[in-house]
Amino acid sequence: MAIRNVVNDEKDNDFLRKKSKPVKNFDENLWELLDDMKETMHQNDGVGIAAVQVGVLKRAIIVEPNNMFLELINPEIISQEGEDIMEEGCLSVVKKRGYVKRPMKITVKAQDRFGYDFVITGEKYLARVLCHEIDHLDGVLFIDKVLEDYEGEEE
Repeated sequence: MAIRNVVNDEKDNDFLRKKSKPVKNFDENLWELLDDMKETMHQNDGVGIAAVQVGVLKRAIIVEPNNMFLELINPEIISQEGEDIMEEGCLSVVKKRGYVKRPMKITVKAQDRFGYDFVITGEKYLARVLCHEIDHLDGVLFIDKVLEDYEGEEE
C-alpha cells in the first residue's frame, strides 16, 4: 500500500471535472488502487475518497463514516428521498467549506472489489458521504452545490 497525492482544485481543477470511466477489470491493479485510496484517506483524515482524487479516472470510491468501511465500484444511485442540509468539506477543495443540500436517504447499486453486485441504503450522514463521493465520479464538486445564503440552523 502507498499514500498517493491528493488532486486538488487549485492545481488540477480541470482533471477533477472529468467524468470517470467504468471499472471493467477487477484485478490486482484495482485492489492496489483501493488499498492506496484507503491509506491516503486515513493519512488525510477523510471519511471518503474517489479514485479521481488520487489521479485515476475510474468509477471507484471508498467511504468510512463512523468507522464503517465500504468500497463501491461503479456506484449508481437508484433511489433517493427527503432532503438534509449540512456543512461539507473535501480533501480536494482546500480551505473551503459550505452547506449543501443532499438527499436524506439513498439507495446505491455497486460492485465490490471482486465484481460482485450489491445494494446498500444509507441515511443522513452515510447518504451524504456516498452522494459527495459519487459526485466526484461525474466531475462535480461540493462547491458546485453550496447554498450561498444558508448560514446553518440556530442552536
